[in-house]
Amino acid sequence: MYAAHKAAGGLTSVYRQIGKGCENLFRQIIIDRAQYEDPRYALWSYIAKTKNDKNKTLSLDARLELSEIQNADVKVRVIQWIADYSKSLSVPAPLNGAVFEVRQGYKSKDSKRQNADIDNIAVAWANGYLPVFAIFSSQIDADLVLRYRNSRGGIIIGTTSGSSQISLFVFSKEVLGYDLADFFYRNSEVIKSEVYNTLEVLLRAE
Repeated sequence: MYAAHKAAGGLTSVYRQIGKGCENLFRQIIIDRAQYEDPRYALWSYIAKTKNDKNKTLSLDARLELSEIQNADVKVRVIQWIADYSKSLSVPAPLNGAVFEVRQGYKSKDSKRQNADIDNIAVAWANGYLPVFAIFSSQIDADLVLRYRNSRGGIIIGTTSGSSQISLFVFSKEVLGYDLADFFYRNSEVIKSEVYNTLEVLLRAE
């Protein structure tokens, strides 16, 4: 029972850290491929009011700021990708770029989280950005994809096939010029070893 209790809390933490790793990896790819002079250009946040009329800062995980992309080839591809994706959502292309909410997977039916995501979509558009959910796995329900796209939010998921408007890996390779699928292929044994070792410790009763 102790082992089960410890493992339950530990697995939640492991899953959260995997998600954090995906965020850090994707943001670093954007920093490197855009050749930002300052890595802070990859960050984006905004101020919202709480029900107690206090300010709180909400942030997304990565940003493609068009005016700061120094890699000319990447900039051309990003502008075209944003234009094409915006057209698929039946909205004019935004002027400033795209902002990303990065997750390892998304199987949650939590309405609070979904509503917060919809709020992020609205604020991103109001600030001149295409909001995109970058899901590293293919774990997202079709009804969530439909809801977010109907709210004019983009979604790219962890499939290795399809277009850059559907696949995170195709987007990374064709738009950013980085082979993300190959990164995981090259590092899969190291990643698996770290996860297995962590799970082994969590499942011990002592």
